[in-house]
Amino acid sequence: MSKSIARNWPYPRLVAHRGAGKLAPENTLTAMRVGYAHGYRMVEFDVKLASDSVAFLLHDETLDRTSDGHGRADAYSWRELSRLDAGAWHSTPYAGEPLPTLTSIARWARAHRVCCDVEIKPSPGRERETGASVALDAAQFWKGADTPPLLTSFSEEALASAQETVPELPRALLLETLPDDWLARLARLECVGVNACHKVLSADVVRAAHAAGYRVACYTPNDPARVHELAKWGVDCIVTDAIDKIAADSLPAPAALP
Repeated sequence: MSKSIARNWPYPRLVAHRGAGKLAPENTLTAMRVGYAHGYRMVEFDVKLASDSVAFLLHDETLDRTSDGHGRADAYSWRELSRLDAGAWHSTPYAGEPLPTLTSIARWARAHRVCCDVEIKPSPGRERETGASVALDAAQFWKGADTPPLLTSFSEEALASAQETVPELPRALLLETLPDDWLARLARLECVGVNACHKVLSADVVRAAHAAGYRVACYTPNDPARVHELAKWGVDCIVTDAIDKIAADSLPAPAALP
């Protein structure tokens, strides 16, 4: 499955970061809908586990920045988390927006034929558990889908756990810098590609990845000129906040691997 995905890349060139960039409260169902309304047909979002192992969307380790909750997110059960307001922090129109489960996002995405970049974002100490759980949920929720979700993570432990649990789901390793052994890490985790900070990419890096049979994604360029430069280099997926400045159909589809 993974090798086939790398060769026959099914994902759009442009991806809406956390659903809608900064136009709506990140990692909420409303954000996904806003991204969709702007023409984006792939969304990126962060998933972690509640104390009772329910997978839900949140970027930070704590609840404080993007909800009216406080403290470590994984200290609460899903029942407790579901009562929080995850919209008022962004702006008054979104007050009352709840945290979503991975289940609800998967249902919405499949109904609207939207591709998903599922970032596994484990709470400290729960890397293996989160990788396995999210992979199992994704396999169940997207069973029979034309395009599987792309599982990504900065945590190699979580990504390895996903690999062991559901090896057929495609994976990409998130990297803030490019260590000398980055290609070896992709091979060890049987990834379809790398998802790197756009600042560390170059045309040579993209060529090296493609020559080795890997796709290249990046996060989060928001300047249209930079996005077009990355596309010119051959970057296959570009995750951006600037969904109101960069039209979803403004770039050609990724090219075939050499």
